[in-house]
Amino acid sequence: MKNKFALPFVGLLLLGLGIGTWRHAGRPATEIAKQTPTPQKVNIQSQASSVPAHYDVPPGPGSLKPTLAAEGFSGVTKEAYQAAREIPDTLAQLPCYCHCDKSMGHKNLHSCFEDDHASHCAVCVGEALTAYRLQKEQRLSAAQIRDRIIAQYSQQP
Repeated sequence: MKNKFALPFVGLLLLGLGIGTWRHAGRPATEIAKQTPTPQKVNIQSQASSVPAHYDVPPGPGSLKPTLAAEGFSGVTKEAYQAAREIPDTLAQLPCYCHCDKSMGHKNLHSCFEDDHASHCAVCVGEALTAYRLQKEQRLSAAQIRDRIIAQYSQQP
């Protein structure tokens, strides 16, 4: 019974990721913005668009919990967990639009990959893969990626 729902779900996720990639194709890459070190700060206050919790600056070294190993997953979920391992500071600076900050106490998108929450959530997986692509292919900074994630996900119901 579970597999009957998994295939359409994965298909929709892949379609959404493909559309997101197509929308941003051909845009010029920008240089990675330099960030000055500032004290760690978590943005938990609601804004007009109700942006979920996230760090405004990279967290201090060793302050993030490790993510689960990607090898425990398959497909796009495996890719998302691998991305979380490769760009942890970036994901810590991104809000998660499944709003797990309210339901689970998560502090940022990275938190979703510290346990198996992201493996059950297309929003977490989609945001992580989008962030990875924007950082690696377009060389955007975490702040620029956060702006794109907010613009894309804050409009969805």
